[in-house]
Amino acid sequence: AVIGRAGAMAAAMVAAGGSGDFSDLREIKKQLLSVAERSRERGLQHSGKWAAELAFALEPLPLSELPPPPELTEEDARDLDAYTLAKSYFDLKEYDRAAYFLQGCKSQKAYFLYMYSRYLSGEKKKDDETVDSLGPLEKGQVKNEALRELRVELSKKHKAQELDGFGLYLYGVVLRKLDLVKEAIDVFVEAAHVLPLHWGAWLELCNLITDKEMLKFLSLPDTWMKEFFLAHIYTELQLIEEALQKYQSLIDAGFSKSTYIISQIAVAYHNIRDIDKALSIFNELRKQDPYRIENMDTFSNLLYVRSMKPELSYLAHNLCEIDKYRVETCCVIGNYYSLRSQHEKAALYFQRALKLNPRYLGAWTLMGHEYMEMKNTSAAIQAYRHAIEVNKRDYRAWYGFGQNYEILKKPWQSIKLPEELLFYRPNDSRMLVALGECYEKLNQLVEAKKCYWRAYAVGDVEKMALVKLAKLHEQLNESEQAAQCYIKYIQDIYSCGEVVEHLEVSTAFRYLAQYYFKCKLWDEASACAQKCCAFNDTREEGKALLRQILQLRNQGETSSTDVAAPFFLPASLSANNTPTRRVSPLNLSSVTP
Repeated sequence: AVIGRAGAMAAAMVAAGGSGDFSDLREIKKQLLSVAERSRERGLQHSGKWAAELAFALEPLPLSELPPPPELTEEDARDLDAYTLAKSYFDLKEYDRAAYFLQGCKSQKAYFLYMYSRYLSGEKKKDDETVDSLGPLEKGQVKNEALRELRVELSKKHKAQELDGFGLYLYGVVLRKLDLVKEAIDVFVEAAHVLPLHWGAWLELCNLITDKEMLKFLSLPDTWMKEFFLAHIYTELQLIEEALQKYQSLIDAGFSKSTYIISQIAVAYHNIRDIDKALSIFNELRKQDPYRIENMDTFSNLLYVRSMKPELSYLAHNLCEIDKYRVETCCVIGNYYSLRSQHEKAALYFQRALKLNPRYLGAWTLMGHEYMEMKNTSAAIQAYRHAIEVNKRDYRAWYGFGQNYEILKKPWQSIKLPEELLFYRPNDSRMLVALGECYEKLNQLVEAKKCYWRAYAVGDVEKMALVKLAKLHEQLNESEQAAQCYIKYIQDIYSCGEVVEHLEVSTAFRYLAQYYFKCKLWDEASACAQKCCAFNDTREEGKALLRQILQLRNQGETSSTDVAAPFFLPASLSANNTPTRRVSPLNLSSVTP
């Protein structure tokens, strides 16, 4: 239905967008070089940069195969002087001045620059007023006053089928800014059909798609650009396995040198908390593109999580030397100060980032974290709210939001937020654990159990779901289920070699020692008690239990043979309500710290 409006024009452009395969990389390179130049002519710097970076990843073309410059029409020739002058003003960000000299121009290129200048002028005024008048933590009510006029004018052109692919893109942006999401999606899809090579339209479409189901109902052009779009949207929707498969197929198709693809793969691993892999890829990216600033704030997040102070300090100094007034640089410096527990300084740099770009998602989220550290919950909530307004899929902002309401003793609000977040990240173990904690505070223990079990089932990142589930079983006097959870927890911890980092290991051994003692399984109780002696907080209890076991054995007490040591998972927590396999008793001979 969406294609119909584009008519013959769309059909003619399919060839320009290429087919859905990558068999002719030379032709793809020509297309990329051509659209990079056309994007730059219209002031679409980011789309031009994206196409140029991708073209650079392919083999150079001989002179005879370089794409010719775009042909000039009569209208282009008439508007050439006004366009040339206006473009020079546009490049200097004098948008009103550029628009003034483009009034009355008829060519597609000059008309786009005229409308785009008016749009950017309104955006700049809105951003200036937001920063200067309200401050970065006020809920911005400032609007771009130019949007309604632009919509009326572009709508007339659209109905008359007088907009090219770039014009359709701008019309879609205006509709999105006016919160006309459905209409914006239709226009962006149309723009992708009319000009498949323009990355900006695909990227805007990514921002409006909320789940995989929406993709099925979009009539997208069959072009190689669609593969890049799908890889990007899968990353955004946290469908990381599918995203990585797409990026691998693009590398295999001939884009192995693309720094864009490498950075996207690093971001994907960051999103699934595979920190070592993400760090390795980012370090490789820095070698290939040492002056790159894009995505370096994500890199700094990883260094922060790993507490790599020297590396984070080096990155911050390096980016300062390249460009200290980029939002990414400010975020990296903010992370550095945060790691040093200088939270006021960190918040200051995140505020500086937001003055440079009030719509920069990462800065809002990170500033929320800093306000949480400073115990300023109301400011933190405002910051997280802004982050969610920029991107509803930002799981870090949702998580911070929930934590704040938990601090404010508002469990109903804190429970609503992780539930909302699970729509975007259904397999995020941290969010499931957070939701379980909320249910626990509301005394909805059955729901809490389900959350903890699901967090374990999807791959518990922080290795805490089983412990929380075990403690819940303890509260409910479900000793066998608690023991089984602790056994599985210990096996998991020792299998990945993280014993030193997990204080709950001693708790697990203490419970199991007491459990086996009550069951009169002296050998198992003794082995667990000995393990307790290896930890400071359980050493005395372990020694006391060993003395009791020795005393009972000296009195002739024998181990019980009536109690079957373990255990079924509770049927109510199994995915299909059927018992899972038995877990064998804990084999401590292979478990050595």
